[in-house]
Amino acid sequence: MAAGLTTFKGVPGRLERVDLGQPFSVFVDFAHSAGALRSALAELRPLTPGRLLTVFGSTARSDHDRPGMGLAAAEVADFFIITTDDPVDEDPAQIAHDVAAGAEGKVAGRDYDIILDRRVAIRSAIEMARAGDTVLLAGKGHERSMLTAAGREPWDERAIAEEAIREVLTDR
Repeated sequence: MAAGLTTFKGVPGRLERVDLGQPFSVFVDFAHSAGALRSALAELRPLTPGRLLTVFGSTARSDHDRPGMGLAAAEVADFFIITTDDPVDEDPAQIAHDVAAGAEGKVAGRDYDIILDRRVAIRSAIEMARAGDTVLLAGKGHERSMLTAAGREPWDERAIAEEAIREVLTDR
């Protein structure tokens, strides 16, 4: 069993590292509730000598505590970006507003941003990251689609993170 654990790469979408040699860490995680987001951030905090940045949204597919997600990010992350995560037929801006309502004591533009386009939000967080920082991309994990009013759209969080890392490393 010990030999098997040395080659175990982890569970896809559960604190899955995205490493292309960048000087900061990037993780993809399925955390899509307040408790799960808080837990993922708490796991990464002691491993992060720099800032802990996160990108996350709240889904319309279930009754998650939207303000609780904002509070979890506000209490643990150094900076966070609220974005879209399976809005289905709800207004993504309203969902983001509901999440931001829980970010007690935090100021939009200084402590967090709202960027509804998830691809742009990921790119923004990766552009912000410096040596020693950690970026957590939470909510989509291993999922391969985004559920919107237009239907099921292809989505691969890891591939989008890798694309952003490549672009940012080339630009630096």
